Amino acid sequence: MDWSLRACSRRGHVTYAPDEPHLRRRLRADTALGEAWRCLRCGDFTLGPPYGEGPADEAPLVLRGRALRDAAVLRLLALERCARGLLLFLAAYGVWRFKGGREAVDRAFEEYLPLLAPLADRLGWRLADSKLVHTLHQLLATGTGTLTWLAIGLTAYGLLQVTEGIGLWLLRRWGEYFAVIATSVFIPLEIYELSHRVTWVRVSLLALNLAAVAYIVYGKRLFGVRGGHAAYQAERHEASLLEVRAAGAGSGGSAGPPD
Repeated sequence: MDWSLRACSRRGHVTYAPDEPHLRRRLRADTALGEAWRCLRCGDFTLGPPYGEGPADEAPLVLRGRALRDAAVLRLLALERCARGLLLFLAAYGVWRFKGGREAVDRAFEEYLPLLAPLADRLGWRLADSKLVHTLHQLLATGTGTLTWLAIGLTAYGLLQVTEGIGLWLLRRWGEYFAVIATSVFIPLEIYELSHRVTWVRVSLLALNLAAVAYIVYGKRLFGVRGGHAAYQAERHEASLLEVRAAGAGSGGSAGPPD
């Protein structure tokens, strides 16, 4: 997939007229239908005046190629984090509501559970050994104060996930650092849970978080990896078509629109 062309087809081309004459000549062409300017993202010529002009070093720095693919991956991670945050908010709300009507739930549990015993016996399901029933008993025995702190904790974790998702969706540098730190903090806990019981959900979540941390740190050059922020900015400038044209300005020749 040509990510640059895909982005231009959705958002439109990005054209720019630099003040430097030698660069302007390389990015502009005259056609039978009028002037055309080379897109800084995909490199194709598009008819019409440029969308911006000024010094070459003030040209818009657009995402191209691999950078666009990385942006798509980060935004998928952002959606996953926001969805996880929403589930945590719903869980916090459920705990809060359960805390308020706990006595009614307790009475219903004690009244209706014995009525289900004959049906469960016919189905071969021993309620006394049920993990679900045991968990419900533990919840009903939990103090009100503990449930309050649980609701607060779930809400705080949900806010953490949503903040992480927003930072990743906006492609901000702070969002990438925040995502790596917030995700890494809970990896030891996920490993500890796996040491007690291995499930495909826990394994999948751990694998996803490890892959996300490795991908963001390596691809975005965080914490000084692969040259750090300076190397990352240099890579973005190098990927800019305008910078490529500026670097080769002294080689002569001129560029024209495709046939």
